[in-house]
Amino acid sequence: MSGGPVGTATAEVVAGPAVAPGRAARLGRGALAVLVLLCGVALALGFANKDRCTGTTFDQWGRSTPDFAERKYREACYSDIQYLWVGRDVDRHVFPYVDGGITADGELRGGTVEYPVLTGLVIWLGALAVHTDAGFLLASALIMAPFGLVTAWLLGRLSRWRALVWALSPPLVLYAFHNWELPVVLCATAAVYVVHRGWGRRGVDRPLRHRAHAAAVLLGLGFAFKLYPAIFVLPLMLYVLTGGRGGAELPAGRRRDVAGMVTTALVAMGTAVAVNAPFALAGFDGWLASFTFQGQRKADITSNSIWYWALRPDSEPQNDAVNHLVNIASPVAVFASFAVAATIGWVRYRREGTYPWVPVSAAMLCGFLLLHKVHSPQYALWLVPMFVLVRVRWGWIAAYFAADLAMGIGIFVWFADIADDVPAGVYDGFAAQAVMIGVWGRAALLVGLFTAFLTHRSTVDEEVTPPVPAAAAPPAPAPGAGAPATPR
Repeated sequence: MSGGPVGTATAEVVAGPAVAPGRAARLGRGALAVLVLLCGVALALGFANKDRCTGTTFDQWGRSTPDFAERKYREACYSDIQYLWVGRDVDRHVFPYVDGGITADGELRGGTVEYPVLTGLVIWLGALAVHTDAGFLLASALIMAPFGLVTAWLLGRLSRWRALVWALSPPLVLYAFHNWELPVVLCATAAVYVVHRGWGRRGVDRPLRHRAHAAAVLLGLGFAFKLYPAIFVLPLMLYVLTGGRGGAELPAGRRRDVAGMVTTALVAMGTAVAVNAPFALAGFDGWLASFTFQGQRKADITSNSIWYWALRPDSEPQNDAVNHLVNIASPVAVFASFAVAATIGWVRYRREGTYPWVPVSAAMLCGFLLLHKVHSPQYALWLVPMFVLVRVRWGWIAAYFAADLAMGIGIFVWFADIADDVPAGVYDGFAAQAVMIGVWGRAALLVGLFTAFLTHRSTVDEEVTPPVPAAAAPPAPAPGAGAPATPR
């Protein structure tokens, strides 16, 4: 804000406690309970779907028998949770990372799993008291279900009944217990919540820096679950830099909060380092192996990414030249999409007065999902909360769910056809066609959603009443005349 009379007066007003970002319209307790109950029904259906793959008898390793290898694909009930019971020392209850490593041919050993450390802990806890893959699936579901339920509750507090998009979404049924996604989704959602609703009695009256630092802790924890929440730190930094909603929470006399932006980044990085450091110190090779494994992963038939399909038939795992190309092109393209999203967000800030950190985060996530060399089906769970938090049109949501459903079912039926050595080309049956619909349908929709997110408002702001009555506040200067414009 300028140092002139109007700018100074405005700074004095917005610096005081009377101009907190506002009070959110909320669902009542009964409505929230209904929302959480419906989410619980979806989670129960999700567990029942995956539990179809477990058997009533088990072999010496606790693997379901007699026909797990066939049923996991043919019946589309496959889950990484059940599958990884054997092969990562999970069944032996080995504490992760400490004694682990990776072999010359890329195989993990000694308790190391291919996920960040907090997910490794969840895996270990789920296996601790069980001795079969069925028990592991059930224990893991019991551990993770509360994360999904709390996510529903937070989304209900943030966006009211639009949270049904999460609670009743097909991806929640398909993937809630496919992998270990629910804890990281909660971290990302909770970060948005503490920025826009605060916590405790003071709630959103807490200073923006404090709320942003709490969100940064949650994003750092999210990084230690599944990495992707780290990409939301940049939009959050820019939101703090520009003073939050309408610039109303800038330090008195400042046009930018550089210190707040920097400390937000440091808190996020510090949290990620603090969580990872004990594992790195206890067993550096095992800790590093999880990152090495993901770095070495190739864009192959299991990756579901556009890189594998766009570069056919040269994208076979044995083609080192293509693999090298993808390992360079994919991260470059991903970071370029981040830069584009952040820049468009800045243009919106200059026009509207508020940096749209949630829409920008959603667009960046689209860029990652589209351009990363791996696009596992369960990643859809990362995107679903963004359908709640940004008011994109329902057609986008329905179309994405349809394409994802084609992928989520078609990919496993197609794998079953390949395993059975039956014709599995695009012209040979619907399974391969469903995979193509899933791969290219999702890709096209992610391109469209990248734009749609960047041009729509966040629902968390729509539910907030203005911070200061119009009659009580001095007239705001026009954009470019000494202070950011008040949001429309």
